[in-house]
Amino acid sequence: MNLDDAVKKHADWKVKLRMAISKKETLDAATITRDDCCDLGKWLHGEGKVKFGRLTSYADCIAKHKAFHSNAGKVATAINAKKYDEAMGMIDMNTPYAEASTVAIRAIFQLKKEASL
Repeated sequence: MNLDDAVKKHADWKVKLRMAISKKETLDAATITRDDCCDLGKWLHGEGKVKFGRLTSYADCIAKHKAFHSNAGKVATAINAKKYDEAMGMIDMNTPYAEASTVAIRAIFQLKKEASL
């Protein structure tokens, strides 16, 4: 697993959500909410758990990644409900989504460092 790519993909979610708002698209909120459907989540719950599950940073990364997807799912749900202004506000700075994104990315980098990946 390339954790640098995982960081980029998770950072790109803000752009995806903004695009969905601007295009008034419907998103798969149920899948977005799950932390085991993206490439990183599949790895964390599979091979990553086997190889690095004993690391403190692994448990932290799991928790922070799950919180990120929970928050992204809430934004997707607002988009699907056509609450576009609310959804846009949910991804602004100093929001639960923004905080979850920041701490998830930090957790991925910490796992990368501790696991020497």
